[in-house]
Amino acid sequence: MIVPGNHDSRNAGYLFFEDIFKARSTFGHFGEVTVVGLDSSQPDLEEGHIGRENYGWIEKAFSGSGFKVFALHHHLIPIPRTGRGNNVLVDAGDVLELLDRSGVNLVLCGHWHIPWVWRLNDMLVVSAGTVCSSKIRGKTSQCYNLIELDAPELESKRWHLKVYRVFSNGEKERVVDSII
Repeated sequence: MIVPGNHDSRNAGYLFFEDIFKARSTFGHFGEVTVVGLDSSQPDLEEGHIGRENYGWIEKAFSGSGFKVFALHHHLIPIPRTGRGNNVLVDAGDVLELLDRSGVNLVLCGHWHIPWVWRLNDMLVVSAGTVCSSKIRGKTSQCYNLIELDAPELESKRWHLKVYRVFSNGEKERVVDSII
């Protein structure tokens, strides 16, 4: 699943994105895991936006049971060491409430290229760094997130989630080891 970022949408880039990858927002069911990927970019603007017109679609996609993942480019919660720039969706509060109400377990984002993890209610919000951009901030290093998810045992409904930060030298750092 691929979702565009703000640079993908600049200068009508979203049109090329659609030519190559088709939809800018999509969802899929992978066994008991539902993943919704939504385009939060706005052409030629830095700030992200989901929009009320997508809330019903998101809620319907997450209407089943199982482990639920929401992926987008922009942040839902501010990230430390990002300065004064606006680094959250303009409708972040409404989207957070929708995802919480829908029972989403994991949110994946990464606009500022700073790896970070927030726990909010029963939801983890995991921000990725960057693996290929030289736009890193502070003392962060280029990295990406590796996610491992173990299905619940027969009598349990709780999932075992592990998130690792993988650095360009191959080193791995576990940042989440949680039963959700």
